[in-house]
Amino acid sequence: MGIKWLDITALVITIIGAINWGLIGIFRLDLVSFLFGDMTWLSRIVYVLVGLCGLYLITFFGKICKDKDI
Repeated sequence: MGIKWLDITALVITIIGAINWGLIGIFRLDLVSFLFGDMTWLSRIVYVLVGLCGLYLITFFGKICKDKDI
């Protein structure tokens, strides 16, 4: 199984972050702040997790390039 669970978890968290950014851009609604408060420790943890998952997913570029031999 390897680290497939980590890949899927990172992808889901990053998608949730992308949806949040879409809501901010379209409706000026920050769902994380709405749910957890404006820059509380919990909302900051959510933002950090989304950022770390986004950075982790950068490694997918290496995997894609390796598989396709671009």
